[in-house]
Formats: sequence, structure tokens, C-alpha cells
Amino acid sequence: MSKQFALVIDDERDIRELLTLTLGRMGLVVETAATVSEAKQRLAETRYALCFTDMRLPDGTGHEIIELIAAQYPETPVAMITAYGNVDAAVVALKAGAFDFVSKPVDIAVLRRLVQTALRLSEEKKASQDSSGAKLVGDSQPMQELRATIAKVARSQAPVYVAGESGVGKELVSRLIHELGPRSAAPFVPVNCGAIPSELMESEFFGHRKGSFTGAHADKEGLFQAADGGTLFLDEVAELPLHMQVKLLRVIQEKAVRPIGARAEVAVDVRILSATHKNLARLVDLGSFRQDLFYRINVIELRVPPLRERRDDIPNLAGRILERLGRDADRAPAKLTADAQKALSEYDFPGNVRELENILERAVALCENGMISASDMRLMARAPAQQTSVVDAAFTSRPVAAPHHIPARADEHAHAVVLPDSAYMGDLAATVAETERAVITKALEATRWNRTAAAKQLGLTLRQLRYRLEKLGIE
Repeated sequence: MSKQFALVIDDERDIRELLTLTLGRMGLVVETAATVSEAKQRLAETRYALCFTDMRLPDGTGHEIIELIAAQYPETPVAMITAYGNVDAAVVALKAGAFDFVSKPVDIAVLRRLVQTALRLSEEKKASQDSSGAKLVGDSQPMQELRATIAKVARSQAPVYVAGESGVGKELVSRLIHELGPRSAAPFVPVNCGAIPSELMESEFFGHRKGSFTGAHADKEGLFQAADGGTLFLDEVAELPLHMQVKLLRVIQEKAVRPIGARAEVAVDVRILSATHKNLARLVDLGSFRQDLFYRINVIELRVPPLRERRDDIPNLAGRILERLGRDADRAPAKLTADAQKALSEYDFPGNVRELENILERAVALCENGMISASDMRLMARAPAQQTSVVDAAFTSRPVAAPHHIPARADEHAHAVVLPDSAYMGDLAATVAETERAVITKALEATRWNRTAAAKQLGLTLRQLRYRLEKLGIE
């Protein structure tokens, strides 16, 4: 476990020594300051689990310290040390942002309880930030717009569809929407739709009653009941099979679920947030995602920008990640050399923020003397485009040119050119189907008609391949 630091700010030597001794026995590393200026320097150099400050200091007041910590170091709880009976000063300190106060002469038992509470508060703040706003790092224009949009949609109860590439932080954004909204005190229940076996989905989502099927030894609450009053986050919603899409649509419409084996429905009050890195509009066109469900979950669409669209945020993000890695390893954070900073600024990050974290974690392990060079990061010479399946690529590798007399428009929800003429749309669909059939058949022949191996080669799930085989009439 990494060390926790405490800062004691008091111009009285006896108080500093008493607090240092008491906090030291509780496992804290204690640093001290006798003035406001010295305290500011300490705060800038070290991250503290808690802080104590006297009310009167030679070059200022403890209120300056409290306001500074509240503004710049909100994760650090700060307590005011006041003269005995000075209630007014204590109240002012609490309003300024102090979490508590302790009176002189200091009661050791009271001090210990206060420290325990402060440490718990510090951990809760850290956990809250780690799961929400603190990781939404960046002051670029796209991030400012994203934060503004999150603040707006958080006030609504409408379903939100969070779109974005893998690794951009879609769950993080969804958690922030939940935490900034009126349901923040209720549960946030995330579920990866692609990780639940198809045969278990109904039980996982809606629950079951004891004896309703083999192995149902007790009543089980489903994910909807677990999220009642709060938010259910459906990650990778595109992976839901069609039969579950139908049931999910009904639950959203009726606001009730029927556990397997139950005679009556159970009312649920849940806000739905969903996300996927895939293009849901295209999947609707392909018939693998229901259009009515798409409209239900896509009342508000929120796009999370990829890292390459906000390169100005890379230095700040990298610094935060290196600080966290250093803190976890209980050592000073590694630093980036000039060539490493340049390499990061020019890299396209197909895996986005998640890839940046992995790159820096690897580089920290490989670097010498805490200095990360470009070679330590082992970046790919040329960043690949966002990963797509071979079949998806077939839709875009051979663009169909529109005749000069028919204007074409770019559709943001599809890679192909959208033609307004229905005859040309029919020709395009036939061409696409023919190309898709050829690609799939070639993969099946190469794997001796092993569908599992062919799906892997094509970059599809087995369920997606089965759907396409049925649609294209491939036996």
C-alpha cells in the first residue's frame, strides 16, 4: 500500500510536534509548515491525504489555506485548528470548505476520530473522481463542448446513446451523466451486453424465481431491479441478439419486467444509457439491430471525440496518467523527454485514451532513471485506422460513383455514398450484397467451412456471421 502524507500548518512548535507524533502513530507521513507561503509550496509539491491548519499564521490566515485547497486540491480534506470555544471561526472555516475543526488544547481521542473520518473522506473523493470527472481530462474545444453537453443531458431523464470509438471513455461519460443528474444517489449499474451468454441474458436482465428452470435454486434479482431508481448502462448494446432487443424494447415502453417463472410483472424506474463503438444506424440498415429500439435508446445522441481530434489534451492526459502510475508504485512519477512528447503528439491513437494508458504503463516499466524516451513507448510506425471487420471493409473499399447529373451527399452515419435515386440505391445494395457474399464465401472456403474460424477471420462474432449467412442465402 502506498504511503499517505499529511500536512500540519501551525506556527506553534508544540502543536506541530503533537500532531506529528499522533498522526505518525496512525501510519501517516507528516510534513509541517509554519507560514502560509511555506504551506503553499508544500501543497504544490506533494499530494496530501489530509491537512490541518491553524487559524492565525504569521503571514496570513488559515482561511487562505482552506480556500486554496478547496479550489486547487479538492481531493484533500482540510481541518481548521481553532482556539477553544471560537465557534464563529469554526463556522466560517466550514463554509470556506473545511470538513471539520479541532480546538486547542487538542484532545488526542477527538483528533484520532477526526483523522479516521478525514482519510475515509479522502478515499471516497478519490474513488468518485477516478470513476467520473477527474478522468475526463482536457481543456480542448471538443472536451469543453462534451462537458457542456453532459451537464445538459444529465438534467434530463431521456435515454442517451453514447457513441464513440473503443477506448474514448464512453462508460466514464455515462457515469458522469448519472452522477450529475437527479438519480445520483441511486445505483449506476453497468452491463457489458457482449459478455453475457445469449441463453442467460433474460435471467440476467430480468431475474428469475426459484424453481423456474434447472439450477434456479433461489429467487434472483435482475439488472433492471438492481438499477431501480437509478441508471442502467448498456455497454456494447449492438451485441444484443434480436430476441433480447424485442424484450428490452417492451421493458422500456412498459417500465416493468417479468422475471422468469413469475406470474406478474414488476415495475421498474430506470434511466437507460447505452453505448457501442459500432455504427448502430448501419446495423439498423443491415437488419441486425431493430429500428424501433434504436429510436427508443437514441433519444439523445452524445458523441465522445477520439483522442486524435483533441491532441492538445495529450500532454495533460499523459501527465495525469504518469502521476497515477507513480502513486501506485509509491515513487516519483516518470517524465517524458522532448522526443517522447513529440512522438505522442504525432501518433493517431487508434485505441484512444485506453491505448495511451497502456503505452505509458509499458514505457514506465522500460525506461531508465524515470525518463521516458520515444523508444521506450514502442509506438507503431503507422497507426492503423479504427478497427473494422473484413466484411465492413467490403462496404467501403469500392466506392460507387454517382452520375454527374445526380447530386450525392455524405451521410455521417454510413461510409458509403448515399444516392437519392431509388434505382441507384437498388443497384448499390445488390453490389454490396454480392461483394459481401464473395468475401464471406472466400473465408468459409479458406477455413473449410468452419463458421467459428471464418467469423474470427472476418472480424465478426459467430452470431453476426450466422445472421449474414441467413440473409445472403449461403448454405
